[in-house]
Amino acid sequence: MGYRKISADLKLAAIKLYEQHLLDLDILDCVGFSERTFWHIQKLYNETGHVEPPTSTSHGQPRKLHFDDITYLLALVRQRPDWFLNKLLDLLDTNRFIAVHYTTIHRELEQAGISLKKLQIIAKERDEDL
Repeated sequence: MGYRKISADLKLAAIKLYEQHLLDLDILDCVGFSERTFWHIQKLYNETGHVEPPTSTSHGQPRKLHFDDITYLLALVRQRPDWFLNKLLDLLDTNRFIAVHYTTIHRELEQAGISLKKLQIIAKERDEDL
């Protein structure tokens, strides 16, 4: 029998039948999973108290830059909008001890809503203040 999703209710019902000494191989055939699958579910239930493995809440790779790092980058950009990405990269490496690629910095700045147009506006405002 190939892989298919077995509902948590069905798994729990099989565990409860086993605990009441009512589980039989005929019942396993009726519910539609093998003895090996049942013992796997039983082991998981004994170890965790659940019939399904926990699902991961995070997907993909962990983020290289955390909220504080991005806040630091945004402060640098607002102070000196004329700096290039390699300067931001060096400052991030020396002051925050984080080594990332310049494309990571570019991507994070884009996600924070910083564009070339906004950088030009910030630079223009700084010139007017002087």
